[in-house]
Amino acid sequence: MSHRNARLTLHGRRLLVRRVRDEGMPVSHAARAMGISRQCAHRWIARFDTEGDAGLVDRSSRPHRMPRRTAPEVEARVVAARGEHRRGPDWLGAELGVPARTVARILARHGVPRLAACDPMTGEVIRASKTTAVRYERDRPGELVHMDVKKIGRIPAGGGWRAHGREIGSRRRRRNTRVGFDYVHSVVDDHSRFAYSEILDDEKAATTADFFARALDRFAAHGIQVEAVMTDNAWNYTHSTALKDLLIAHNITHILIRPHCPWQNGKVERFNRTLQIEWAYRKIFTSNHQRAEHLAPWLDHYNTRRRHQALGGQPPISRLSPT
Repeated sequence: MSHRNARLTLHGRRLLVRRVRDEGMPVSHAARAMGISRQCAHRWIARFDTEGDAGLVDRSSRPHRMPRRTAPEVEARVVAARGEHRRGPDWLGAELGVPARTVARILARHGVPRLAACDPMTGEVIRASKTTAVRYERDRPGELVHMDVKKIGRIPAGGGWRAHGREIGSRRRRRNTRVGFDYVHSVVDDHSRFAYSEILDDEKAATTADFFARALDRFAAHGIQVEAVMTDNAWNYTHSTALKDLLIAHNITHILIRPHCPWQNGKVERFNRTLQIEWAYRKIFTSNHQRAEHLAPWLDHYNTRRRHQALGGQPPISRLSPT
């Protein structure tokens, strides 16, 4: 078991060592493939060379002694004063003669919640942060769908840096080469997680409206009648007459998330991440056309065979009625 901030598990570190020491892969290439820095990869390789497999195990970062740690009786006074007065570190620090930063660390160490999450009259926790908010799921397919656009850099002819490394070609040539972006438009059903995506040339309002019309046809073919759609506040969603007319024609409610709160549209945001990991960056493509051809097969796998943790290990199609 690795600590919560570790980029690699013990198995991942062993895999890194095997790729570098047994398969002869350059450390920089192995690090890039595994999503870590070269410095981190060199550190694990050095530990393995010095200590063997035992060097790949997590070490405790706790110091052997803490001569300057706040005394337990002072910590007890801080926690008691917080419970009695329900004031913040600045006020408590001045009253108790303890630095405000020390008060904040004491409260965090004892698991005392932030004042912003507490009721000002009772001190009880009444608000949840975005990381601890209660998850929701609509009761039936089509009751709500989520829509978003993910911008992904195009692959130049012959492959990009993932195929040849960042050192390929001169710096001036790389700087003057403009390959542009692909715009992956996606719609995800809230209840079943059934998804539909297309790679388009832009994210203009007309393009978005045409895409959503095709998405509605695809969803209808699987028995999903869309009742509401949730999007962010991008221009192509909020100022598109074509999209507005399409929603009115199909009697679909448009729900906008709060500005700068992408987690409220979290299901499609998480799908975008899966899209990148399992399709766009899963393997090395030598052309943009080759990668685009792999989207439809991957999307079919995602909807019909890929196990989804939120669905009890079943694919999205398991929640749809046979059509």
